[in-house]
Amino acid sequence: MATTTVERSRGTNVRAGVQRFGTFLSGMIMPNIGAFIAWGIITALFIEKGFLPVPQLGGFGTHTVDGAEVPWTGLVGPMITYLLPLLIAYTGGRMVYDVRGGVVGAIATMGVIVGTNIPMFIGAMIMGPLTAWLMKKVDSIWDGKIKPGFEMLVNNFSAGILGAIMALVAFLVVGPVVEFFTQIAANVVEWLVGAHILPLTSILIEPAKVLFLNNAINHGILTPLGTEQSVQTGKSILFLLEANPGPGFGLLLAYMVFGRGAAKASAGGAAVIQFIGGIHEIYFPYILAKPVLIIATICGGATGILTNVIFNSGLRSPAAPGSIIAVLASTANDSYIGVILSVILAAAVSFLIASVILRTSKDKGEGDLGDATARMEAMKGKKSSVASTLTGGGVATAQGTINNIVFACDAGMGSSAMGASVLRNKIKAAGFNDVKVTNASIANLTDTYDMVVVHQDLAPRAEPKAPSAQFVTVDNFMGSPRYDEIVELLEQTNRGGGTGTAGGETAEHAGLAPTAGAGTTGAGSNVTGAAAGAAAGGAAGTWVAPDDAPRTAAGNADGILAERSIVLDGSATSQAAAIEESGKLLVDSGAVTGDYVAAMHDRERSVPTYMGNFLAIPHGTNEAKGYIQRSAISFVRYPEGIDWNGKPVKFVVGIAGRNNEHLNILSSIAKVFSDKEQVARLENARSARDVLFIFDSVNNA
Repeated sequence: MATTTVERSRGTNVRAGVQRFGTFLSGMIMPNIGAFIAWGIITALFIEKGFLPVPQLGGFGTHTVDGAEVPWTGLVGPMITYLLPLLIAYTGGRMVYDVRGGVVGAIATMGVIVGTNIPMFIGAMIMGPLTAWLMKKVDSIWDGKIKPGFEMLVNNFSAGILGAIMALVAFLVVGPVVEFFTQIAANVVEWLVGAHILPLTSILIEPAKVLFLNNAINHGILTPLGTEQSVQTGKSILFLLEANPGPGFGLLLAYMVFGRGAAKASAGGAAVIQFIGGIHEIYFPYILAKPVLIIATICGGATGILTNVIFNSGLRSPAAPGSIIAVLASTANDSYIGVILSVILAAAVSFLIASVILRTSKDKGEGDLGDATARMEAMKGKKSSVASTLTGGGVATAQGTINNIVFACDAGMGSSAMGASVLRNKIKAAGFNDVKVTNASIANLTDTYDMVVVHQDLAPRAEPKAPSAQFVTVDNFMGSPRYDEIVELLEQTNRGGGTGTAGGETAEHAGLAPTAGAGTTGAGSNVTGAAAGAAAGGAAGTWVAPDDAPRTAAGNADGILAERSIVLDGSATSQAAAIEESGKLLVDSGAVTGDYVAAMHDRERSVPTYMGNFLAIPHGTNEAKGYIQRSAISFVRYPEGIDWNGKPVKFVVGIAGRNNEHLNILSSIAKVFSDKEQVARLENARSARDVLFIFDSVNNA
């Protein structure tokens, strides 16, 4: 189970606040590290002093245009000037206010880009989130007050007007201010290098790693400053202050030689993960088991930095994760000797000091790594998958019982409602009648839940809303194995079983929000044709509802799912066309306006609505609720199946819900699609009445 446990107390509020701020800063950079690496590769290959100099790509030399000599633009300059800052701004804006926030944030950032003469990473990290936050506040002024039919007009013009205003503010005010302070920061770095005291930064950086503040320092501060320095000189030492794998590797080598017990036994595997995989957090529990060892990594880090200062070495672009492979791939052409020596000497110094400490101590580090790992996770504020390998793998320790679980999604009316229904049934079947399972939109989440279940793509938005909760991320709402693991965890925590095992978390590191492992995609429910009929409990072939079957589902007298909104042989052949088809049924029923269909596409681009077991439930965004006239559901079957972002979909259920009127029928749908026999019946139903009967019979079972 991919979980994140954040424990807060009055004594840790300041640290937690710094961690959240640092995570937010790094959250703007980390998703775009690939773009930084791409820029570094292009720079290394094609600039004038690169491996394969090409004027058209590297941006050096001139060419003739209309009889005049003009310089080549190349790729290097535009990427660092425009692409990277705009990506950062868009990412930061989206973190604050989804796609709408990302767009206005990118617009505003153009102001700082054209208003300064340096790459505007810091400016992008300011303007992106700030403009998105302002957009969110502006939208709240007329939320629910716009007359139907004018929503798109108001939304588009408000975004355009605010974006234009903020671009001007950025050009006139923010850009010059950021450029001024950036120059001060650059001067400070130059002074530290010139005074030969840059190695002292290890006194801050190495303990910060253990406290999970490394991302705030590395990707929030050093990466932007280092990139600007790299533009000027072709490399930057700042990229190596935190990413050098030497100090941690040396510490783990000392444990391999002089440690005892579980610490010694696990150190070898941890060293491989840290040095090759670049996951530095795996050595943090070894320090927490014997805190004095932090001296070894501080001295090792300082040695590595001093070596790079002496050799004037650096990287072209960030090395993320901090793997020796990533470090060497980003090393500047003239810096290989210095960088390699910095890693070797940092590891050697860390090894020697750690060895002395371990050999002269009665405690050889054989203490409980499980306790040390738990302390590390408490300080980090989230579960660590790689550290769990030290204690047997995949253990999620719950603090106290779990009584209140919430499913969260963008709008809180589709995916979360169905997922909550499936999990609720499983929990009740296991005898936990006192555990409450509800659903909500991310915007309405509060820090009052014991556990939050959310789609893996939405986790970064949901986590700040409920920092005290355990988080479980899934990619399949109908058939996720995480549900069984939640029940298992309840067995351990709510019935006095001690620590619950909730294994399977995907590795998360470097400040990235945790992601779930691959969920099931309906395996075991792919029953078609004659086999489907047999699985449904009848003869092979089609299935027909009894003659007295109701014409509307139970609890659905208001026509939330009506016969006219059920199509058994959809005409669409693509995901987008299927959304259009299901949305048109909602429009034709008078449930929504035409704008709601566009919002269904927006929702799909944000987070896919694939649920598992051949089902997708496209619905509008949270902002599109104003387009809904009444609650309704459409049902379209595609016998041949449709490719839904790589997943097979045969049933598309369009959803438009006001208040909670549609939740009863959604519960029926969830029950049906969590049962492979019922799915087989739907595959073989011959009429809309058959479909309604299936939902009705399951709902009343």
